[in-house]
Amino acid sequence: MRWFYVVVVILFAAAIIIFAAQNFQLVTMSFLGVSARTPLALLVVVVYLLGTVTGSSLLALLRRSVERASHA
Repeated sequence: MRWFYVVVVILFAAAIIIFAAQNFQLVTMSFLGVSARTPLALLVVVVYLLGTVTGSSLLALLRRSVERASHA
């Protein structure tokens, strides 16, 4: 089963790399009055990494909450 997960992760990463390679045009990003022009590929990678960090942090927080609730 572990190999299945490895294959899924590799396929997902390959799809992201292909998408990023095909989308190097500049886009304008605005947030709270600040604008920046960045390549779309860079924006996708940054958003993906931020999602990974926040998602894993949320899972760790939920696991810790469940463990504390089960021990109490």
